[in-house]
Amino acid sequence: MDAELPRATQVLRAGHWIERTARDTVTLDFDDRFRRRRRYVGAKGLAFLLDLEEATALRDGDGLLLEGGGVILVRAAPEPLVEVTADTPEKLMRLAWHLGNRHLPAQIEGSRILIRDDHVIVAMLKGLGATLAKVDAPFDPEGGAYGEHNRNPDHHHGHHHHQGHDHDHGHHHHDHDHDHEHDH
Repeated sequence: MDAELPRATQVLRAGHWIERTARDTVTLDFDDRFRRRRRYVGAKGLAFLLDLEEATALRDGDGLLLEGGGVILVRAAPEPLVEVTADTPEKLMRLAWHLGNRHLPAQIEGSRILIRDDHVIVAMLKGLGATLAKVDAPFDPEGGAYGEHNRNPDHHHGHHHHQGHDHDHGHHHHDHDHDHEHDH
């Protein structure tokens, strides 16, 4: 069945094509905008198969070029997020550091950080003095967060961490990258 679907094999980045020429539109949350291969149906009913060489983060306004011609417009769907703000820019930078230290997808803007709702992280942020608000907004996290474990919607970072596993005290996920330095 999928063999008969038009295939989208190339991403046209927002601003590098004319949106009004789109044949159809797909409005997707963050997880559905970070795929390699998946069947989608546009708002006008056009079914197609996304078939990229590797999983690619699609951003609001990107286009998916169909092999037979035509482009599908990608829109970022609003999803439930937590808005993180602080009294001072320095405090917000400190909160950003704590979030980055946990390898969480985060969208960083001038005076706020947007993250997915995770009760463990929300409790940590409250303890650090953050101001938190639930919002519905498109989620477009920083590029560095696109790790395999960050894309799994069932994975909530922190729920399986037990005592003794605290990123703030010298624990690094990438110790194996430096092993070769010690081989003489």
